[in-house]
Amino acid sequence: MSATRYTYLGPEGTFTEAALRTLPEAATRELVPMVSVPAALDAVRNGEAAAALVPIENSVEGGVTATLDELASGEPLMIYREVLLPIAFALLVRPGTKLSGIKTVTGHPVAQPQVRNWLRAHLPEAVWESAASNADGARLVQEGRFDAAFAGEFAAATYGLEPLVTEIHDAENAETRFVLVGRPARPAAPTGADKTSVVLWLGDDHPGALLELLQEFAVRGVNLMLIQSRPTGAGIGNYCFAVDAEGHISDRRVGEALMGLKRICPKVRFLGSYPRAGVGVEDVAALRRGTSDGEFMAASDWLARAQDGRA
Repeated sequence: MSATRYTYLGPEGTFTEAALRTLPEAATRELVPMVSVPAALDAVRNGEAAAALVPIENSVEGGVTATLDELASGEPLMIYREVLLPIAFALLVRPGTKLSGIKTVTGHPVAQPQVRNWLRAHLPEAVWESAASNADGARLVQEGRFDAAFAGEFAAATYGLEPLVTEIHDAENAETRFVLVGRPARPAAPTGADKTSVVLWLGDDHPGALLELLQEFAVRGVNLMLIQSRPTGAGIGNYCFAVDAEGHISDRRVGEALMGLKRICPKVRFLGSYPRAGVGVEDVAALRRGTSDGEFMAASDWLARAQDGRA
């Protein structure tokens, strides 16, 4: 395995590359762009790279399905870190292009919902066609296949383009969440401001099936930050659920919730416990009464005494 190589959703000039370069260790790693999320993750699975950075959630469009599906299937991988990156687009064009001359535009499919209103207001007749990534869209504009691309302004120089319009976003404070993914290993020690990600499969479809999963978290005071259903490929009505929960697997409330889920789900895939980006211990809400590690331990001690006739 190459311990010095990180892959990412390429080509050069993507928001994913920009997010990766915010990590301190990126300065000492070989950063290799890949053509797709599956390709970036497969490079980790087959030992060509130590880790991959891929997008997993957008504050406007929600979960990035390509990443969620890849993490739910295939050889297991594990999330070690997350990165939040503010997202604003620039309209990149070949030098000399005017707004009135733009008939075709491109960008990543996740970008379209973030610029839809701007397009409707300024380029209502332009035809949109999706690209593999925003930077790939810029490359296609460079090659003359489209008139303009929505991408990061920083990608303009890489592809010999000009930012005709900058700071384009329909939603203020839009962000994309990226995750650094590697091969499974022991999670890092808890920080007090952590997140745990899992994928859960329903045993069978019956009234209250999803509620049963959620109750395993609720009764232990574990707050959920994301839950998204994804088809399993086994037919209509067969779903798994990607879940992000507050806390670390070593926290008693989280560990016991996962044990409860393992008892009732035919399959549970642990995707990692890792620090929450941009959140400190002081920002974490106080635990509900009865859900701290100390209270779980006290209850366990009480049970042991009761079993010994000492309660």
